[in-house]
Amino acid sequence: MNKPASRANDCQEIWSVFEQAFLGKNPCNVSTDAYVSLINTVTQDPVCNTMLFWSKTWHIVHEFTKKRNCFQTLEDTLLGYIMDGLTWCGKEGSNETFTTGCPLWNDCDNHAVKSFWYLASAAFAEDACGDVSAMLNGSIATPFTPSSVFASIEVNKFNPNKMKSLTVVLVTSEDDSTSCDDPSLKTLQAELHSELKYNCTLVTMSHIQECISDPDAACGPCW
Repeated sequence: MNKPASRANDCQEIWSVFEQAFLGKNPCNVSTDAYVSLINTVTQDPVCNTMLFWSKTWHIVHEFTKKRNCFQTLEDTLLGYIMDGLTWCGKEGSNETFTTGCPLWNDCDNHAVKSFWYLASAAFAEDACGDVSAMLNGSIATPFTPSSVFASIEVNKFNPNKMKSLTVVLVTSEDDSTSCDDPSLKTLQAELHSELKYNCTLVTMSHIQECISDPDAACGPCW
């Protein structure tokens, strides 16, 4: 996505452009295209070698980035931080923003909130640069879930001209039998551009939690 040169973010302008995406529209008729202007309005320069993607690991990945300020998820960026956990929609014939009475996430495809996150996820992945990490759940049957945002949107946007490598951090419990040889991870590796180096490392949930609680530990040893 083409973005303007870096400049200070104007909160009033951001809010205005945000509302233009869905105000007065059927809440199930807001496509990802509606949020292109919003994404392009916000200046969010990527910090190479720190970008962290995730799938089915919401709690631990955000606990990690909150307490260890060395990696950044989409939800740690300006727009992601503001929108995280929020619900919104418009209604035909109204100029109001509603936060209740909106359709649920799975009620429709062109969902006002879903479309925002899909586009924001795509933009975050397009900006991914240097050595990139992804924290996946090794306690579920398919760590690289085809229907997940990571699998269906983000991986396809990785640019080998910006990225060097992807390291999968497979988070497991002590009694999990999942390994980096999991068939779904082989699928992930096959879907990556051939120029991208692929790594996978297994780490227990308890190890990450211990690392998070140690203020003197460097980021790397967490996995």
